[in-house]
Amino acid sequence: MGRVEPQLFASREDIELAVGRMASEISQQCSDGAVLVSVLKGSLPLLADLIRAVDIAVEVDFLALSRFAADSGRVRLVKDLDCDVTGREVVLVEDIVDTGLSLGYLVGELHRRSAASVAVAALLNRGARRILPIEPDYTGFEAPDEFFLGYGLDWAGRYRNLDSLFIGDPGLLADDPDAYIPMLY
Repeated sequence: MGRVEPQLFASREDIELAVGRMASEISQQCSDGAVLVSVLKGSLPLLADLIRAVDIAVEVDFLALSRFAADSGRVRLVKDLDCDVTGREVVLVEDIVDTGLSLGYLVGELHRRSAASVAVAALLNRGARRILPIEPDYTGFEAPDEFFLGYGLDWAGRYRNLDSLFIGDPGLLADDPDAYIPMLY
């Protein structure tokens, strides 16, 4: 049986248009500047493109979370901010908003640190799995309940460097994490 090719969801050009739209909205709403905080690792390509596209002063920082602890729904910071966000406008940059659990934790944490405001910029908004009623302020694409690869999104560390977004088969990738490499590179 032949391998199933991944389905293109958004081309590089589609992503450029979405990032440009998001950057324009961020620039208008944060005209006095903002701290853009990337949630590592998946949002790094989005952050890189956003900081080049906004026309406001930005400071950049990074956070990283652990995976959810088994059967707890809990995460913890494994990489914290280096800057103080007290009294500052913060834009949290995410690759995908799914259940909203991680995002809810991070937004709450930034508010506890006295950020003047916290907005969320997400490449993908997948509302089908939403548990917490939280929505991104800036969204690149509304996403179906599928598994995504590329533009920061990965399987076992692979495919993050693709400049487009693809829908892949997690079952196929579980059997062979390199299954799509010959097709996408």
